[in-house]
Amino acid sequence: MNFEDAAAILNNIRQQVTGETGIAPTNTGEFVSVATTLLQAGYDPVLNAITQMVSRTIFSIRPYNRKFGGIKVDSEQWGAIVRKLSIADKDFDNDVRFDLIDGQSVDHYKVNKPNVLQTNFYGQNVFEKNYTIFKDQLDNAFSGPAEFGRFMAMVVQNISDMIEQAHESIARMTIANFVGGKNAANNGVIHLLTEYNTETGESLTATTVYAPANFGNFMKWMYARVATLSALLTERSVEFQINVTNKAISRHTPYDMQKLYLYAPLLNGMDARVLGDTFHENFLEYADVEAVNYWQAIDNPMQIQVTPSYMNTSGQIVTAAEQQITNLVGVLFDRDALGYTTVNEWSATTPLNAKGGYWNTFHHFTERWYNDFTEKGIVLLLD
Repeated sequence: MNFEDAAAILNNIRQQVTGETGIAPTNTGEFVSVATTLLQAGYDPVLNAITQMVSRTIFSIRPYNRKFGGIKVDSEQWGAIVRKLSIADKDFDNDVRFDLIDGQSVDHYKVNKPNVLQTNFYGQNVFEKNYTIFKDQLDNAFSGPAEFGRFMAMVVQNISDMIEQAHESIARMTIANFVGGKNAANNGVIHLLTEYNTETGESLTATTVYAPANFGNFMKWMYARVATLSALLTERSVEFQINVTNKAISRHTPYDMQKLYLYAPLLNGMDARVLGDTFHENFLEYADVEAVNYWQAIDNPMQIQVTPSYMNTSGQIVTAAEQQITNLVGVLFDRDALGYTTVNEWSATTPLNAKGGYWNTFHHFTERWYNDFTEKGIVLLLD
């Protein structure tokens, strides 16, 4: 590591900044310290004997907070089977009070059982993460207990971040299965461009909709359409859900129980290019809205590719053909329609391995995620 005389470079930069000279190519590589994987610390060229001290160790780590945290639900630790009871509406009976005649009676003991639908959720998924710490290497790697402590904090934070992202990935696949199942069942799927073109006589595609001449009008229409769909969910009905034969459950989803995930570029475009000067009181202010940068893969943000399972109208679990959705805009759903929970989360460290000079730490957790297609849900596609 050599000491450079940077006076000439500094003077040249100052002259460019102040306008004394015009802008000129500057060799910034002569004075900017760039990260490298090679340790180049050698002898001090002034004293030519003393090795240079590593002045500081930077522990590069920061906490990561999972996306889709809104669909995490409370843990259920009392078993692997959870049942959900719902009740279907039945027709009203004729009121016979005004049909009574002398000499006849009515039977007020006729049985009229509630029409109950029981759905069951099974299964748990276990995960493990571990790391190894070597005693001798760490004894020689740090200047003191404080620096060693910061290193250990970095290692533990990294494990925590990976587990946090694992929860996020599970949430992504929970949503992906719900979207794929809805699409396979053709239930609650809204084709936004098709509807818009039909109403307006336009012929926009998923590409031309972004043109400045088209984007504003389409986004205003889409904004109104999503608001209408959100309002429809508050109505007590059997729409936008899978209905088991003879046990159709009339449900409604108040605004405070709705969750809306929207593709971030469209949501940002709506905020900046459409609603910036016309924003007013609306459903986005009180619904649980979250922007999604990508649904499944970061390099293909609008695409979902899954082989989903869903419950059909017979109440049976069906594994659908592969669903490849390339233009997913958003998902609007009841908070009870999908979610995930973490149970049996624990960690432990082994004793020191006397022969190998190391110890291992293990983190375990059990994840459960669910889709309930009898709850309301709407898939928004840009096609």
